[in-house]
Amino acid sequence: MHFTVDFHIIKIFVLTVLSFVVTIFWTPALTHFLYKYKLGKQIRDDKSAPVFSALHRKKSGTPTMGGVLIWGTTLVLALLFFYLGKIFDIELLRKFNFLTRSETLLPLGALVATAIVGLIDDFLNVKGLGPYGGGFKIRHRLLIYTLIAIVGAYWFYFKLDWDVLHVPFLGSFQIGWWYIPIFIFVIVATSFSVNEIDGLDGLAGGTLLAAFGVYGAIAFAQGDYNLSAFCGVIAGALLAFLWFNIPPARFFMGDTGAMALGTTLGIVAMLTNTALLLPIIGLLFVIESLSVIIQLFSRKFFKRKVFLSAPVHHHLEATGWPETKIVMRFWIIAAVTSGLGLIIVLIDKT
Repeated sequence: MHFTVDFHIIKIFVLTVLSFVVTIFWTPALTHFLYKYKLGKQIRDDKSAPVFSALHRKKSGTPTMGGVLIWGTTLVLALLFFYLGKIFDIELLRKFNFLTRSETLLPLGALVATAIVGLIDDFLNVKGLGPYGGGFKIRHRLLIYTLIAIVGAYWFYFKLDWDVLHVPFLGSFQIGWWYIPIFIFVIVATSFSVNEIDGLDGLAGGTLLAAFGVYGAIAFAQGDYNLSAFCGVIAGALLAFLWFNIPPARFFMGDTGAMALGTTLGIVAMLTNTALLLPIIGLLFVIESLSVIIQLFSRKFFKRKVFLSAPVHHHLEATGWPETKIVMRFWIIAAVTSGLGLIIVLIDKT
């Protein structure tokens, strides 16, 4: 059977739709489990975060760990088609496999590894352990992100022999061992930023959907069809997750979703050699993390707050913006910035 680019398009869309359907179908089972065992998120107390607590007190007890839907579906579909292609001597099944060493093994491994760490963090939050009942401290999360990024940097530099950084419209440059610290910075910054935007119903899911959708298109344009399919599977699962996460959320993504997807997004950006465009595609992630950094810096050195509450989406909420208005406007911004990033990539290729 002759497979063309047209088949790759079919493959990507079939896997994306399948991911959506599978996620939708097993969501009730996860929801039942989360509610049965009362795995609800604990909201920070009035003393540690008075503004945030006042705004979100009503959400206390809403189940978290919903990100299991996304990485769980992605892992199952990756392993399913990988082993089906080996068990059955059917070429079509082998062609639907999207798990390969050069394109998707590292992002899938990082997705699952970080998700498990995030799951532990969510469990600590549910049980009221950690500072203010919030699980890991920021410094603990940054350490975890860094350790995972070091493993990824080692894989890229020593296993894949990658040391090239592409600068849009200027070309690709070999940067030698400098690739390692740059890789670590990109992964840590993206992981931290995505974790910060996960604060309102549907906010992280919608902005991540735009980013992974565009990176699927970028990977396809570069001929990385398996990576494109991987992004499509994540996008399909995110779309199903959003069905239940739009306000009022049936459950939250939790750190098992936000930490994992942030790390994975950074790795996908490095795999497509578009790391310098990630701040455009994920502009909201940058703004969110900067608002947190500015707030922490101002409180430490000037003993005053710049924002009523950080990240910036909580500041907008504190000024009176309805949650749905913030979420939907952020979705629009994410769609525009992601589209802009895609346009730059396509122009750069011509």
